[in-house]
Amino acid sequence: MTAKASNENETRDTILDGRIALIQPRHGYRFSVEAILLGRFARASTRERVLELGAGCGVVSIMIAALYRPRQVVAIEIQPPLAAMIARSAAINGLESVNAVCADLRSKRIAGVESASFDLVVANPPYRAAAAGRENPDHGRRLARGESTAVLGDFVAAARRYARRGGRVAFVFTARRSAELISAMRSNQLEPKRIRFVHPRIAAPASVMLVEARAGGGIQVTIEPPLILYERPGIYTSEARAILSSA
Repeated sequence: MTAKASNENETRDTILDGRIALIQPRHGYRFSVEAILLGRFARASTRERVLELGAGCGVVSIMIAALYRPRQVVAIEIQPPLAAMIARSAAINGLESVNAVCADLRSKRIAGVESASFDLVVANPPYRAAAAGRENPDHGRRLARGESTAVLGDFVAAARRYARRGGRVAFVFTARRSAELISAMRSNQLEPKRIRFVHPRIAAPASVMLVEARAGGGIQVTIEPPLILYERPGIYTSEARAILSSA
């Protein structure tokens, strides 16, 4: 089954050297490099069930399904047009394991999404805290980038609700709020096990953090080497190029 960008309000784009095709809005919310970093950071095995919270156009779900071939990937997205794009992108890439669910991640019950049943839960929560600065006039961007609906605590609580005991939860988030994320995770019995900070340049402060936690895990954590994105303006480092390529 195939699909294509069918109107002027959407685009069909590729990532990982053309290995994966994605449909996304021409205007409004469009995925960023942070989503691709999460798709690489959050590794899954073929026997696992994966859940993405607030999936947007589904880039993380599509990446995980294509790269690791888990037995099922469920992508929850509150905006119906984006949820429909996830389903179409899955079809483009021949990924029958991906199931897009249009629902509010804050709901205690979502049809077909059972509590404590996922081996891996991933999320790219809105970076901007509620009432922090001027709101984006675009409704889709506002939902995706700012805490106008689900806030960080909602994402963490939902991740704990759906992860099985011993399951993993992986987030990408702004480094400025890293202490808040770790505190929220630990308050929900999600113990950080791997943390990696992402820096735009070698001498620049971290802009993003990647964290993998385990539901009901112990207290030891591994701080991985930092990821530096750019050697100089517009030129990725060799490691960043490898992450963004099809290898």
